[in-house]
Amino acid sequence: MPDRVIATEEALSLIELLKEKHGPLMFHQSGGCCDGSSPMCYEEGDLLIGDQDVLLGHIGGVPFYMMKSQYDYWKHTQLIIDVVDGRGGMFSLEGVEGKRFLTRSRAFTNEEYKQLTL
Repeated sequence: MPDRVIATEEALSLIELLKEKHGPLMFHQSGGCCDGSSPMCYEEGDLLIGDQDVLLGHIGGVPFYMMKSQYDYWKHTQLIIDVVDGRGGMFSLEGVEGKRFLTRSRAFTNEEYKQLTL
């Protein structure tokens, strides 16, 4: 079965660095405007997860959540978490590293999507 969320090697390396500095982490992508449309990395527990959040999977051993309303738009795609140079969301931990997480995506094939919806 395909994973709903994966990460590039560069993203996994940055996640490891952030875990060393901050301890257990979590990701959340709300789908709001501006910073909310980017994957945000927090120390575990710094953001309360609610009934409207969906756990998509784990990247680098870190849970990745998405707001359900946003997930409804993205459920047919695999999210690929990457890293680029620059400053991201002001509350996301990677900002001080001069990097920001970025979500890329690819559409699941029909066969993959069938596996996910069984």
